[in-house]
Amino acid sequence: MSRIALIIEYDGTNYCGWQIQKNGVSVQQRLEEALEKALGMKTAVVGAGRTDARVHALGQVAHFDADTDIPADKFFYVLNTLLPDDIRIKKSFTAPEGFHARFSAKGKHYRYVIRNAREKGAVDRLYTMFVPVPLDVERMRQAAKQVEGEHDFAAFCAAGSDLKGTTVRTVYSVDVTKDGDYIMIDVKGSGFLYNMVRIIAGTLISVGKEKLSPQDVRNAIEAKDRTLAGATAQAQGLFLMEVYYEFFHNSY
Repeated sequence: MSRIALIIEYDGTNYCGWQIQKNGVSVQQRLEEALEKALGMKTAVVGAGRTDARVHALGQVAHFDADTDIPADKFFYVLNTLLPDDIRIKKSFTAPEGFHARFSAKGKHYRYVIRNAREKGAVDRLYTMFVPVPLDVERMRQAAKQVEGEHDFAAFCAAGSDLKGTTVRTVYSVDVTKDGDYIMIDVKGSGFLYNMVRIIAGTLISVGKEKLSPQDVRNAIEAKDRTLAGATAQAQGLFLMEVYYEFFHNSY
């Protein structure tokens, strides 16, 4: 029995998220269906983490176990012939000993993309959050620094989370960059609470609109009060860029 790792890119527009659910088609479901065709038997796929409906990924990581003659480095080709065009396997390989896509992960990199222009785009509407009001990027950068470090992020956790453990997380960096009409918020951390990155993005947008100040962000974190942070930003602007491991670097 071999453990095979996958690096996956997908457009989340048409899916209910990564995880198999009763109320819609998920990315995990499509992968398991493709594997069943390739292997002739049901095979579970384990992902590094969940992404919500309409959230995209450029570097999701997953693994599955199989007793097969198909070489590990050929699975990307086999699966891509069986998957829909909005899910692509970027690389497949034999997982290092002891590897687990979820439990071996040491951190993640998410990017949130904002279209900050007078008009909504026709093409990018599925991959950005449209904000027609001019945003103060420098204020957003100042506020982003308040988020960095180890904090109790209860103020940045959406209601309805089934979290049973601590809400303390470590955010390594939050970088805000602007390129023409687009503002990118890159968040890297050890792990994230439910909707945490989208709430960070929504809070920074409120700061950019001058509805909140950078100090307000610090106050929300210290008070652990969700009502003091900004709204949850829309799902379609979020991308899972990379999952970090000690075993390997997954940017290919």
